[in-house]
Amino acid sequence: GKLPEPKSASEHFDSNCITPGTPFMARLTIALQYYVYNKLNSDPGWKNIQVILSDANAPGEGEHKIMDYIRRQRASPTHDPNTKHCLCGADADLIMLGLATHEPYFTIIREEFKPNQPRPCEICGQMDHVMTECAGLPSAEFNIAANNKGSETEFIFIHLNTLREYLQQELVIPNLHFQYDFERAVDDWVFMCFFVGNDFLPHLPSLEIREKAIDRLITIYKSSVSKTNGWLTDSGKVNISRVQLIMKDLALLEDEIFKNRRENEVSFRRRNRENRNRTKRQKLNENAMFNQHSTDFVNLSSGERFSRDSFKNNAIMESKNNLNKQVGPQVPASNTRAPAKRKFDDDIDPEDKKNEELDKRDEVKLWEDGYRSRYYQSKFGVSVDENPDFCVNVAHQYLRGLCWVLAYYYQGCVSWTWYYPYHYAPFAVDFVNLSEADVTFEKKTKPFNPLEQLMGVFPADSKSHVPPVWQDLMTDSESPVIDLYPTNFKIDLNGKRYDWMGVALLPFVDEVRLLQVLKERYSMLTEDEKERNVIGPDRYFVRSDHPVADLIKVIYELEDNSDSVIDPSLTNGVVGRIWKDLKSYQPGSTVNSPITGSCEDIPAVQVISCFYKDPQYQKDFVFLARLLEKVIIPEPTIGPNAIKQERKTFDTKPMDRMMRHSLNNSGGQQPQRNSYDGTSSYESYKTRKNNNYGSNYASNRRSFNDNPNEIESYTTTNNNPFPRNNNFQERNQFYRRDNMGQSNNYRGNYGSNNSLNNQQYMSSNPFQQPNAFGGNNPYATNQYNQAHQQGRRYNNNGGRR
Repeated sequence: GKLPEPKSASEHFDSNCITPGTPFMARLTIALQYYVYNKLNSDPGWKNIQVILSDANAPGEGEHKIMDYIRRQRASPTHDPNTKHCLCGADADLIMLGLATHEPYFTIIREEFKPNQPRPCEICGQMDHVMTECAGLPSAEFNIAANNKGSETEFIFIHLNTLREYLQQELVIPNLHFQYDFERAVDDWVFMCFFVGNDFLPHLPSLEIREKAIDRLITIYKSSVSKTNGWLTDSGKVNISRVQLIMKDLALLEDEIFKNRRENEVSFRRRNRENRNRTKRQKLNENAMFNQHSTDFVNLSSGERFSRDSFKNNAIMESKNNLNKQVGPQVPASNTRAPAKRKFDDDIDPEDKKNEELDKRDEVKLWEDGYRSRYYQSKFGVSVDENPDFCVNVAHQYLRGLCWVLAYYYQGCVSWTWYYPYHYAPFAVDFVNLSEADVTFEKKTKPFNPLEQLMGVFPADSKSHVPPVWQDLMTDSESPVIDLYPTNFKIDLNGKRYDWMGVALLPFVDEVRLLQVLKERYSMLTEDEKERNVIGPDRYFVRSDHPVADLIKVIYELEDNSDSVIDPSLTNGVVGRIWKDLKSYQPGSTVNSPITGSCEDIPAVQVISCFYKDPQYQKDFVFLARLLEKVIIPEPTIGPNAIKQERKTFDTKPMDRMMRHSLNNSGGQQPQRNSYDGTSSYESYKTRKNNNYGSNYASNRRSFNDNPNEIESYTTTNNNPFPRNNNFQERNQFYRRDNMGQSNNYRGNYGSNNSLNNQQYMSSNPFQQPNAFGGNNPYATNQYNQAHQQGRRYNNNGGRR
């Protein structure tokens, strides 16, 4: 058979088309309306549902439009404070937005991401081969149903009431001199998370989530709240003086953070190099053993021979069993062909070469003195010595951005024209004189129209989605806005390893200049393009037999296009204003299929729709970030000391604990997986009287630091279950003990000859005792026992890597 020709550029799907204003989004809007008509008309489960569709012509991010709807509904006296919300989406911001509503019955549903899933052949659709191996014919054994087995979408449910319980234990602030308010503490926690980065601001250089930045901020935050006797935020408004106190405390830690980051990076590289060298030695060892067995195989009689694969498998297994005894490649027998010796540590390692290149490209070197001057010179092109006020101005702009983002989360968009005018964030030390910062915003701003937005966000390669009469503005060298569409631009890795993690140094859009150029060509747009270039309202759908349907029918009988207020008694408390949509389908009419041949027309539809607008409030109205009166708080789902018991923090995967709890539905303590506080673990261990290491352990304090799996040293003098054994002489030191004056090295990569697998260790090891760590010993689990038996280190999430 002949393989299909490669797809042309026009045949590849350009994901940029999923942007308001494109023809694709216009078609999607029609398809969504058809879907709503069809479900309301034919699905019994939708019979009493009210549907509000806010398509791409209604400005704003989808999740924020939903949050604005919730805020405005809960401000109505007819709103049920115990309303249950379910939001579907994969964006992590949904968690913060859900918390910001202070609605206790809030669930986020998201599809479970499964990487590296098999893909069907592009020719026949079967899963057992790739396109280049396809014969072009269907298989007799091929079954579509069986082929799709296991491909059904699975979902994760995140219950925010459970997360609120964890936060309530995490955000306890003892010895306050004013009344503690958990709802205010949640708002402050949401605000603090903005410092580690969001959709509108880069994160501060000293704050990385993977380095426990949120934990560090919360510790500083608790201290500052106690000092200032007040909260950082109130319903979307920032207390600037208290923010400055937090930045002052963070600034004292910045030098240490940068140096520790470098030390961790160097250590990480070293461990990776050791692992690569170990893999090379193991590979060479396997080849040597295979060569030896192959020579013996030649000398066997035909009746004694067996398969080559069996020889190879046996050679590999023998090689692995002997690995822990060998420091380097095993010397082969005299009758084998010995491979040339190589010193792997001296080889030119591609990864090391890449790391050296990354270090050379790093002009700032945050771990070295003088990094602040180098940072502003490299990233902003400004000399701190010549322009000392510049750094402070950057910090003031960043503070202004923080105020905008918080208001956006709690009150809605306060300005459509604001943007942070830099690609990089300032240092914490630059947040000074914040009381002088301008944190006000221009009033009565308007968003871009859909087609104008396309010209502000698209590269020239996606010009096919903009009106033809505007396309040359993106490519013509004589275009007055050609500088806004560079074909080549720099990507600053900014300490990262891959381009997609770097900072794209694109120019900021000059809004005034762009709109002026587009205005000159408005008259050249087609009628269809002009229709796509308007800001449209939301649409409201119900079945024709719904209680509110009669009210909607009345507005279509009016001669003018005036709006009417929805009667909340007909809509379960939903309020807003409605008016007629002259292009909508009326009950009894036929809804045309948006995709000919794929969907059928809907005859005699029993659905009615109209335009809809959220309830409006006074100009300076503030949506209070509080629990509503008469709300019934859900029953607790975790224990009163769940945080302390689990030794959990919010530094890595802050929602992981809550999601596992919700999915497992255990109603109590979860398995230990993340890092825990070493001091309390040590104190708990020290008080244990009958441990196998004797009372002298208490005098040799074990230092966990941040990671209990780091190399530890402790001395034992009695009841030691480990006799001297050369099998413990391993390259990768994990435990180091002084046993009867003999130094034995222990490491997590235990081979099959390692006596740590025996029952004596399992019964004597204090890590196997459930109370060794205050009743929450992560090592006393089947998972850890199996890890030893399988010859692996126990990989504690957040621990040794």
